[in-house]
Amino acid sequence: MTNNLVQKLTEIRQTIPPHVRLIAVTKTVPLDAMRMVYGEGIKDFAENKLQDAISKQEQLNDLSDICWHFIGHLQTNKAKKAVECFSWIHSVDSLKLAQKLDTYSQQALKEGLISRSTQICLQVKILPDENKYGWTVSQLQEDLEVLRSLNYVDIRGLMTILPLGLSSDEILATFQQVRDLQHRLKDYFPPNFDQLSMGMSNDYLLAIEAGATMVRLGTILFA
Repeated sequence: MTNNLVQKLTEIRQTIPPHVRLIAVTKTVPLDAMRMVYGEGIKDFAENKLQDAISKQEQLNDLSDICWHFIGHLQTNKAKKAVECFSWIHSVDSLKLAQKLDTYSQQALKEGLISRSTQICLQVKILPDENKYGWTVSQLQEDLEVLRSLNYVDIRGLMTILPLGLSSDEILATFQQVRDLQHRLKDYFPPNFDQLSMGMSNDYLLAIEAGATMVRLGTILFA
């Protein structure tokens, strides 16, 4: 297992430019494999279920420089705990959730539970997909003014998950539309609105071609 995992990680890294952040998606990954890739220099781990993540964080608390990312659908009643446990929340898919995270981030900062504002990405849907959460472009435009008023979350960019069944050309074109949207929104947000969280195991190379700054890889690394 050790040699195979290290070899796969080495091969994947050769395909990812230095400016793109490799986030290891560890939602079904055992702790020994997480420790292994950590030992190879991976410090960004992503989970999509809060309770599973908390358990892993407790068991890996000796690895103090891990940066934890939340990438699943987050219910508003779990927003407080998410703020306390994750540096990044990629899957902020509604104005209500963003507002909750802002409130809880303010509280956590005041209580000393976190040392900096929660970093978030706004999840968008360029193409219709009833199986995915997130803003449509028109919905996001409607909510921009309120989003700009949030003071205790740091809105860093956009995140997307594409529908299944797209061709390579369609995948690339859709990622490019997300990139173009992010560029248009830079005028609304501070200068550090510079992140594009897009691309998973089956499409990350196309995401990088379109301008991704963070790719979320699980299956290709750990399967």
